[in-house]
Amino acid sequence: MELSKLINSIRAISVTGEVERKDITGIEYDSRKVQPGSVFVAIRGFSTDGHRFVMQAIEKGAVVVVVEDDNCIPNDLIKHRKLTKICVENSRDALSKLSHSYYKEPSKLLKIIGITGTNGKTTTTYIIKHILESLGHKTGLIGTIANWIGSEKKASSLTTPEASDLMKLLYEMYQAGCEYAVMEVSSHSLLLKRAAAIDFSAAIFSNITSDHLDFHGDFENYLAAKKILFDGLKDGVPAIYNSDDPSAARLLKDCAGRKISYGRDDDSVFRISNISFDMNGTSFEINYNQKKYNINVPLVGAFNAYNATSAFAAAVLSGVNGKDAARLITSAPQVPGRFEIVRSGAKYAIVDYSHTADSLEKTLLNIREIVGNSRKVYTVFGCGGDRDRTKRPIMGRIASELSDEVVVTNDNPRNEDPGQILSDITQGISGDNYVIISDREHAIKHAIENSDPDSVVLIAGKGHENYIDEKGVKSYFSDKETAKKYLGVIE
Repeated sequence: MELSKLINSIRAISVTGEVERKDITGIEYDSRKVQPGSVFVAIRGFSTDGHRFVMQAIEKGAVVVVVEDDNCIPNDLIKHRKLTKICVENSRDALSKLSHSYYKEPSKLLKIIGITGTNGKTTTTYIIKHILESLGHKTGLIGTIANWIGSEKKASSLTTPEASDLMKLLYEMYQAGCEYAVMEVSSHSLLLKRAAAIDFSAAIFSNITSDHLDFHGDFENYLAAKKILFDGLKDGVPAIYNSDDPSAARLLKDCAGRKISYGRDDDSVFRISNISFDMNGTSFEINYNQKKYNINVPLVGAFNAYNATSAFAAAVLSGVNGKDAARLITSAPQVPGRFEIVRSGAKYAIVDYSHTADSLEKTLLNIREIVGNSRKVYTVFGCGGDRDRTKRPIMGRIASELSDEVVVTNDNPRNEDPGQILSDITQGISGDNYVIISDREHAIKHAIENSDPDSVVLIAGKGHENYIDEKGVKSYFSDKETAKKYLGVIE
């Protein structure tokens, strides 16, 4: 693509050097990936500043550099080498818009459904993808567990990829014949403008509770980050929101989209009623447009009624017949690490990604609703290092109050002292129904081997993750495989 066309997608403060007759071969934010003919966008990161690597990018063949700091590279050098320097107010915004333009504006080629919220994003994307593809609409997915182009699985390192990686992936989906893309849109990505250039065809808000306060500082900033998705919707675009969440009104205050509610509230456009569930799945009703749809989803818990309803709403508003959507939800796949059950005789182990106070509480309340006091409930969990510390004692309190016994263990300590994380968690526990076993495998082994034959063991926090991250080293570890090992489950 010619630079003269590409540059029209951004607002430049100043442009130094040649613009005409310059063909661009790619957009990069990592100087190590620069190829001859690339545009290098210098973004300010959390551990380093891309402006420090502008010269390195030039030496590797970058013909255009996009910067916030006009003084990071001399104008004389730019002119001497016949390069181009573009100074912008926000490099991250420029990266998103340049990448969107370079990759043929993929949000105009695909119908993109974005989902944000503290919990439920992954499950909702999987259900939507299942409905659409079952009806013959090839669909891409971007999220925490993996990225998918139809049936082709691609690794995922971020819930929402960096802007240039995101636009490239969306364009690859279009090239592969996808009509739709469903994507998790994290609060980090919204604040860092990774999706700033995307015109969403619909957006979903699942819920919001305290999380990521290590990054956002406080709940109000976290809410403001989530709000960005809805502030950017065009007039009439469906803004599907959980009407039972107390923050929904503030989130949608400045939204120009068509506000469409779902929830148990009587005024909800998609009204949920008669929720019941057991270890085999969840049944409920959706009342929409004066019709009642009986839903059975093979996912356990009241929160999955909400996830399935938001997926139902997104599908119906995308043109899917309500009866088809209800029928297909019944065969929705098990999402890896989301209330995933491993059973041996009368004993259940449940592997779940619940890594926030709210999700842990909801998961344990759902288990208690199913088993009551007839079975003992054991919870194995830890908290990640270099993440929100304020939730640790809260999660400790919740686990101890809703479990018969808690085994506090490591999660991903990352660069923190594991012992300090364990101490932070136990500060919230007032009773004596807990033990500390720092080694996660030994913790799971203890809970399974020392629990009653008909007990339920919740293994929380890591879900689908197959590693433990400590001091920059990722070691292979799977909660599900470990549960199977000590339950004696052989497949």
